[in-house]
Amino acid sequence: MNKMPFYKRFIYNQKLAPYVFTAPFVITFLVFFLYPVISSIIMTFQNILPGRVEFIGLENYRRLNDPIFFKALGLNLRYTLWTLAILIPVPMLLAVLLNNKHMRAKNFFRSTLFIPALTSVVVAGTIFRLMYGELPGALMNQIIGLVGLKPIKWLRLADYAMIPLLSLAVWRWTGVNILYFLAGLQNIPPEMYEAANIDGANPWQVFRHLILPMLKPTTIYVITISIYGGMAMFTESYMLWGGNRSPNNIGTTIVGYLYRKGFEENNMGYGNTIGVVLLLIVLVVNLLQLLANGFFRKEKDA
Repeated sequence: MNKMPFYKRFIYNQKLAPYVFTAPFVITFLVFFLYPVISSIIMTFQNILPGRVEFIGLENYRRLNDPIFFKALGLNLRYTLWTLAILIPVPMLLAVLLNNKHMRAKNFFRSTLFIPALTSVVVAGTIFRLMYGELPGALMNQIIGLVGLKPIKWLRLADYAMIPLLSLAVWRWTGVNILYFLAGLQNIPPEMYEAANIDGANPWQVFRHLILPMLKPTTIYVITISIYGGMAMFTESYMLWGGNRSPNNIGTTIVGYLYRKGFEENNMGYGNTIGVVLLLIVLVVNLLQLLANGFFRKEKDA
């Protein structure tokens, strides 16, 4: 009896098969995520200049005591909180309406609301910068002029800087979040709606006691990616202000500050320090919201 060739024994080995199938993911994770993260952490303890690298201990972390860093951090935190307050309940309610069997032209509205997500953020940011121009002829100044208000320098005053950022975010991501919630609504069995109707539940009771609990996994996912997106926001700010130098840093984000220090000023050690701190902040905030939503407790009970 001839022995099976080695390559066939390798291919048909049931014990080895799981490792073969997971190897691409593991290799990709190690090369493109774990190695860069470890390298970035090491670089936070170094002063990196062209042709010279020296160990400086915690000096880069001490330099984070910078007013611009805290201003950028505050901008990202406010932006994240506002996007969570708007881009969670509004898309959820719109998804419930679009999922209603009595809703007409549902496919049309779904497609229309998703189109902004397909638009390049560079193009969208340029258009919104023109909309929020400081001249009286800019679109937003014309709109507020209809109610008797004077033109506003939207992109030059700190009190109004958040409005263009939020309007761009709402325009761009509402349709995406609607699709997430629509996918979650599709997983609710029709029998549960029928049972609620038999029990005499009104629409508000159905939404509160049936839809909200069943959408909890989807909501947790949307919150998680929204926190990451809010804290890592950069391109929108860059395009609205036409660069990474907004007046008095009113539009500077953490990633923008990282870009300025790491690439524009060639201080990669300090730039990586900002990136590592941002990573830790996002991890901590997401872990806290997952704990608050009972995500780990659910896994434990299961």
